[in-house]
Amino acid sequence: MTNPAIAANGLRKSYGDKVVLDGVDLHVPEGTVFSLLGPNGAGKTTAVKILSTLISPDPASGEIRVGGHDLAAEPQAIRAKIGVTGQFSAVDGLITGEENMLLMAALHHLPKRDGRRVTAELLERFDLVDAAKKPASTYSGGMKRRLDIAMTLVGDPRIIFLDEPTTGLDPRSRHNMWQIIRELVTGGVTVFLTTQYLEEADQLADRIAVLNDGRIAAQGTSEELKRLIPGGHVRIRFSDPTAYRSAASALREVTRDDEALALQIPSDGTQRDLRSILDRLHSAGVEADELTVHTPDLDDVFFALTGGTAAVPDQTKEVVG
Repeated sequence: MTNPAIAANGLRKSYGDKVVLDGVDLHVPEGTVFSLLGPNGAGKTTAVKILSTLISPDPASGEIRVGGHDLAAEPQAIRAKIGVTGQFSAVDGLITGEENMLLMAALHHLPKRDGRRVTAELLERFDLVDAAKKPASTYSGGMKRRLDIAMTLVGDPRIIFLDEPTTGLDPRSRHNMWQIIRELVTGGVTVFLTTQYLEEADQLADRIAVLNDGRIAAQGTSEELKRLIPGGHVRIRFSDPTAYRSAASALREVTRDDEALALQIPSDGTQRDLRSILDRLHSAGVEADELTVHTPDLDDVFFALTGGTAAVPDQTKEVVG
């Protein structure tokens, strides 16, 4: 097993009587993307600020380690290993993209020669060479976000916190940002991602945690979370009415659509479940004309876990933690 890039036990944070984080446990392996989802006000940004040493957790919190260092005892060592791109751009629009990069290099105490080399490499990597001499205020939203992440990478961090990095970007810029994140992880960087876009977490994250009312409602891979939600089914359609009736007799718990000659069977979409359905059809000597698998998506998971109308079965508790 890889060492955890981030490990938090019983993370707590309150402001007066307002409890923001109420005993949150997190475990993020090195070189992976971990996505923290939750509605506005759930505590996502607070978690990022604590883990990136910007604010302190409550004294009642358990041990928190980032990059192998204890948060309480070694905050400076953690800062040397991390980079943070917040919800709001850190780009200074009054100076050029290149000057923003050089300023960041100076803040990292890089020698001037190294600072210029790193700046040139990152501007090329993020396709900003042509715009490097222009004021950052003239950049598009996607360009500013690329510059923001390029600035974050000046110090060569091994753990990067991205707090809603694609909010407000158009679909093309969002997909470009996804590619950048994938490349970072391929290079061994760990990415802690918060996002309002469920598709983004589905596309990028190795593991996902859903935060609600200051607690982790569930966490796991995207597919594990989707299997928590009822409603998955297989739909089988026939052109022959006789085959349709035979299949309805052979299969259990079917919902019939006599007009469309279609059957709907509850299913979790696993290979074992599909094989069972097909074996029963084969035993009955029936061949379907069309078979489609329908599974819940992360939207269904999100709404069910954060107070939507869909119900989450009891086995949710088995994957929490």
